Amino acid sequence: MDAVNLTIDGLSVEVPRGSTILDAASKLGIDIPTLCHHPDLAVKAVCRVCVVEVEGQRVLQPACAYPVAEGMQVKTNTARVREARKTVVELMLAHHPQDCLQCERNQNCELQSLAYRLGVREISFPYIERDLPIDELSPAMKRDPNKCINCRRCVSVCHDIQGVGALESVNRGFDTVVTAPFWRSIAEISCVTCGQCVLVCPVGAITERDDTEQVWAALANPQKHVIVQTAPAIRVSIGEELGLPVGTRVTKKLTAALRRLGFDRVFDTDFSADLTIWEEGNELLHRLSTGGTLPMLTSCSPGWIKYIEHYYPELLDHLSTCKSPQQMFGALAKTYYAEKAGLDPADIVMVSIMPCTAKKFEAGRPEMSDSGYADVDVVLTTRELGRMLREAGIDFSGLPEEEYDEPLGISTGAGAIFGASGGVMEAALRTVYELVTGKELENVNFEDVRGLEGIKSATVSLPIPEAAAAGDKATNNGVSELEVKVAVAHSLQHAKTLMEQIRAGKAEYQFIEVMCCPGGCIGGGGQPIPTNTEERTLRIKAIYEEDAGMPLRKSHDNPAVKTLYKEYLGKPLGEKSHQLLHTHYEPREKF
Repeated sequence: MDAVNLTIDGLSVEVPRGSTILDAASKLGIDIPTLCHHPDLAVKAVCRVCVVEVEGQRVLQPACAYPVAEGMQVKTNTARVREARKTVVELMLAHHPQDCLQCERNQNCELQSLAYRLGVREISFPYIERDLPIDELSPAMKRDPNKCINCRRCVSVCHDIQGVGALESVNRGFDTVVTAPFWRSIAEISCVTCGQCVLVCPVGAITERDDTEQVWAALANPQKHVIVQTAPAIRVSIGEELGLPVGTRVTKKLTAALRRLGFDRVFDTDFSADLTIWEEGNELLHRLSTGGTLPMLTSCSPGWIKYIEHYYPELLDHLSTCKSPQQMFGALAKTYYAEKAGLDPADIVMVSIMPCTAKKFEAGRPEMSDSGYADVDVVLTTRELGRMLREAGIDFSGLPEEEYDEPLGISTGAGAIFGASGGVMEAALRTVYELVTGKELENVNFEDVRGLEGIKSATVSLPIPEAAAAGDKATNNGVSELEVKVAVAHSLQHAKTLMEQIRAGKAEYQFIEVMCCPGGCIGGGGQPIPTNTEERTLRIKAIYEEDAGMPLRKSHDNPAVKTLYKEYLGKPLGEKSHQLLHTHYEPREKF
């Protein structure tokens, strides 16, 4: 290791060459305050909250960006440094709305916490109101540029991680503002509503649209039968939102909490995740055996769907026609469940608890109403559910453990891993392999598609009748083997790489999973703040622990799904399945 030795506040430290002062201070346990800095994003050094004194330098330097040098002497806690940091924060507060008590980020606001930490009790500058218009047109998110502190985190994540570029910093000086192109609403452009900007915003300038009042109203209406479904990722993140350690699994406490809120039935989206695998797996086999459009792309991530509609509309035929598990569940709730329970679907309110802001947009898509009613009525994020539980005074950690309601609460480990990048692919491979071979998998873990690498790939050999085989084949003693090459991508910048390969005719895969958000749903835009690589890693670990502890780990073993086909749907890809569980997508303009 090419190391550098320096001294910070009189303490010696050795760090790799290329490290910043912030890196070196962290190694010593010295906590330098930051604001624009984010561990997963490019360094911007625009806020100047992290300034320090460097011996030999006339001006204070930003610790987040300033590289270390051999023999460097740094001071992080002088009167000059403290005064500079306070002045920076006071300048931000001088035109920041003073509505902390009404702000959604109250008590989880980095600017608020920083002002308290730095001892800012008075503001030395006159207050100047910006009076910029608030953007509330999106069904998923709300933007209040008056609260923006111009840290550029949202711009960075939208450009560098997602490759969408829906936000940009314009003007100069005091008039600098982050906005969508041509000052339009994010609802009018190619924003995919992924909510990654919400996750990285240090204040309340970008938030999810709050739909909790709709749920409270439904729960209070005795004429409504209110049911709820919880996404796979919620069981490893709602505890975190309520103060438990990151990655704590609280599946059965979650069901108890939702009953305490007043929901009539508590169901599991893992059930429809298993159902998705039945439909999607059979769709893949159908395409492989009939020469259908390949590679087939997964369709359960609504931000990804909106992205391909905007940016690669000519590749829409590659998408699976399956609805997402959320929408499949909603369609069945208004049909199959309504019939079994003897309910009028008009009286059913279907609420989804999702780790995702894009699910709010998805629920409002006009094509998501094949039952004659909207599949899903209200979508709440993890954060919104957390607010409801706190408002209701529910002691989450003290709740008993309770099971989901049957039959739509029965699920497998394959459904649970939908919450992590690679989970949909792994669940599909578990089922497709056994459907084709008729043999039981000795090891259901497909390690090659797991993890936080941007693009992962694997090859699975499937013995298949010669007449049905398509694609790459290898003959072995008269038995044809289909080499199924699969890929997994998370975050849209990585998805773009695979889309360009398909567009150029160079994609070597038959099946590709794409998740819009980094890490998959566990890193969705509706998850607890903060969310970074460390949090994503712990949540993913918990997801796979959930899977490993399940008695059933393959979607095609789910007895409730088998009963559903026997009693109602008939068969995968059948007429009823196509009517309720499949859909189509349309090209969208960028503006």
